[in-house]
Amino acid sequence: MPNWEYEERAAAAGYTAVCGVDEAGAGPLAGPVYAAAVILPHGLELPWLNDSKQVTPKRRDTLFNLIREQAAAWSVASVSAKEIDEMDILNARMLAMQRAIDGLTPSADYALIDGNRDHGSRYTIVIAHETVVKGDSLSFSIAAASILAKVSRDQYMEQLAEEYPQYRFDQHKGYGTKLHYEMLDQFGPSPVHRRTFLQKWEARRHG
Repeated sequence: MPNWEYEERAAAAGYTAVCGVDEAGAGPLAGPVYAAAVILPHGLELPWLNDSKQVTPKRRDTLFNLIREQAAAWSVASVSAKEIDEMDILNARMLAMQRAIDGLTPSADYALIDGNRDHGSRYTIVIAHETVVKGDSLSFSIAAASILAKVSRDQYMEQLAEEYPQYRFDQHKGYGTKLHYEMLDQFGPSPVHRRTFLQKWEARRHG
């Protein structure tokens, strides 16, 4: 379960505004990658707060509202499917996370980054930071960011489902499920699909 250990260590090193950062949607075939950055008041208690994948959708929605109401600062950012195709998913993840950090008001002076990567070939985390493997299950701030990123992306995919109903984005959120591949076989890619993620599918289709 997440705790305050990483935030307390950063505070002991002299940092005064520590944000947790996480992203959602690196793997899907369609839609943007999202990232969130969150500064929590120290010691804030939030029910069920954990890695977003360990929290039920209903509780995620409750936490989504609680975090936005009670955080000292929060920010959500995204990088589009078109941008992902122009760079690659690692650079897109770094760009989304840095955009989220840049969107914080008040700003952070230190970031706890989920995972083990802090740069791609083009984009890097430029604020003072550390990476935390499995950070969304270890740090309250990163766990809060994981909730905001996941729920924000899911909500956006539900909007895309209204725009492109034939793909049923509300059901699979763009991930490579059996249903999603069936819709691709039937309708081909949409403008919100990541073409670089569809190379195997297109090779099979044209093979």
